[in-house]
Amino acid sequence: MIHILGRTWGLLLFLLFLPTDVSAQQNQDETVCIQCHGGIPGAIGAPVRQWQGSIHQRHGVLCFHCHGGDPTDFGLAHSPERGFLGAPGDEDVPKFCGRCHVGVTEDYFESAHGQALGAGGPNCVTCHGSHAVQRATSELINPQDCTRCHEYGRAEEIKNAIAGTEAFISSLEGDVAALHRLGIDTSRLEGSIFSVRNEFRRLFHSVDVERVRNETDNFQQQLGVIAGQVEALQAELARRKVWGGAVVVLLILAGVLSLLLYKSYMEGKEG
Repeated sequence: MIHILGRTWGLLLFLLFLPTDVSAQQNQDETVCIQCHGGIPGAIGAPVRQWQGSIHQRHGVLCFHCHGGDPTDFGLAHSPERGFLGAPGDEDVPKFCGRCHVGVTEDYFESAHGQALGAGGPNCVTCHGSHAVQRATSELINPQDCTRCHEYGRAEEIKNAIAGTEAFISSLEGDVAALHRLGIDTSRLEGSIFSVRNEFRRLFHSVDVERVRNETDNFQQQLGVIAGQVEALQAELARRKVWGGAVVVLLILAGVLSLLLYKSYMEGKEG
């Protein structure tokens, strides 16, 4: 069933209680972390400037969500009693990030990257950055970054193995966004894509080319099911447009016919 957002009062109430980006930004600026570090030049203030515009900032992930402490009190912001953790050491980064990114962390520790942790191997921030974290895409796998540690060959194999599925995901996200702009409730579709995308990206954090190749078909099948649901909605919209167009044409014809009958009636009456 397609749910069309539309009723005036419902929309007004929705907008009334919806948190806006402006209010979210105001809440972020009110934290003592942003107020203090944001106004300091150099290395101490750099994390705030790097965080602004990051995927974390866009999703409302603030300093204290990662580093702990009290974001409302200058005196207790760095208090261990309020959960302040500070910055993790290199070997602690995966567990630090893994408090939110649980599945990816599990695959990381089983991978060649994770097994080399503490012996020069990469951790999460090596590839993703620590504060200027951007939306994860396959573009993070590239010669410039990967060759900082090793040759690009194996990384390129993984990128090629995931390219088709990543393109499929991006295409579906675009189609669902287009449906959402038309007022269709796409929350279930968005949730399905989110789930498949996250599970798929767990897969390539294993940095195992053969595993990626062997398990990609399963993700393609899951995305195919979602694509079928998207196509069904698109077909329903197309049918509605046809029927809507037919109704408009009939109304126009009825108006023209009524006008002709009226004119004929008036002419007969005058005659």
